[in-house]
Amino acid sequence: MPVKTFKPITPSQRYKSVADFSGLTPKSEQPKRPRSLTSALTKSGGRNQFGKMTVRHIGGGHKRKYRKIDFLRDKLEITATVASIEYDPNRTAYIALLNYADGEKRFILAPLGLNVGDKVLASESADIKPGNVLSLSSIPVGTIIHNIEMIPGRGGRIARSAGNFAQLMAKEGEYCQVKMPSGEMRLVHNRCRAAIGQLSNLEHENIKIGKAGRARWLGIRPTNRGVSMNPIDHPHGGGEGKSSGGGHPRTPWGVPTKGYKTRNNKRTDGFIVKRRK
Repeated sequence: MPVKTFKPITPSQRYKSVADFSGLTPKSEQPKRPRSLTSALTKSGGRNQFGKMTVRHIGGGHKRKYRKIDFLRDKLEITATVASIEYDPNRTAYIALLNYADGEKRFILAPLGLNVGDKVLASESADIKPGNVLSLSSIPVGTIIHNIEMIPGRGGRIARSAGNFAQLMAKEGEYCQVKMPSGEMRLVHNRCRAAIGQLSNLEHENIKIGKAGRARWLGIRPTNRGVSMNPIDHPHGGGEGKSSGGGHPRTPWGVPTKGYKTRNNKRTDGFIVKRRK
């Protein structure tokens, strides 16, 4: 799906770009969805249950409804027809509304190449085509996959954002080697399910926000650089004139960043075959 640019009749429009949404179902043609597929979405403003700010640079933003996505894909052996491809304000990939043969409707993540009217199926005997779901044991080696379970029956956890995919590299006994979007090679149990194909909205990474107000619509508040602060406010602060900090990059609380290993889970270390770096 191409990226749309604008004539620079204002300074902010010179670099601004948006997705042109040409592959989505027009609003007038979208079928009416059940109210059970959406719910209210409460804004946190970056605060926890005590009102203390735990994540900076979050607040405001446009009002949204949450679309309930079927990450589990547990409706087995029942064929579904794609009724529409829609935009979801809560994620970067597009979503597809499915009409199942038994009358139920569900949202799923829409892979690249899935169109209105296509049939999808969650089954061990399903074809290897975008949108179908199978266990890793039933998927041929080399296949591009997304929405991958880490624990059988827990629902998809890996490769769920725009343009993302993983690749099934090998099978060894009960485990399969999966190349993650980060490049890490990891062992995943062959009973874990995954959807076939690469996720939609491939051009999302090329979109330029273009102006500060558009970031505020997304709920992103202003960010200030550490080197522009005083030493009392940030480890990078202080110095005469413009200084580069004079030390290793770190957070306002002194924790190293950029190369500092944050992983600390010895229980699952054995599942990593090859690190991403």
